[in-house]
Amino acid sequence: LATAAQVMRRYLVDHIRRDQAAKRGGGAAIRVEWDEAVGGITTARPEDLLAMHEALDHLAAVDARAARVVEMKFFGGMTEEEIGGVLELSAVSVRRDWSFARAYLVDQMEISKKV
Repeated sequence: LATAAQVMRRYLVDHIRRDQAAKRGGGAAIRVEWDEAVGGITTARPEDLLAMHEALDHLAAVDARAARVVEMKFFGGMTEEEIGGVLELSAVSVRRDWSFARAYLVDQMEISKKV
């Protein structure tokens, strides 16, 4: 599931970039966003997913483990216990990483919207 989460992230980003390429007329139809109620991705604007991708790359430079937690939870829909099993962490550590990562990503995405 952890590997599938990485593949899903890259697939969605690549799909949006291809769709937005000038040679294809732009205007990607895919919409992806985080839904806390379902614990994974649902739908949003393509620009939001690209902003998330860039913010996640920045997060990986600051805290690679927190970035992996986001990938597994956001793109893979994995539970805290499943993530903890893959990363050999307690659920408490996964929650702490998730809390930090979520705040970091929101901050980064707000910055990117202002630029």
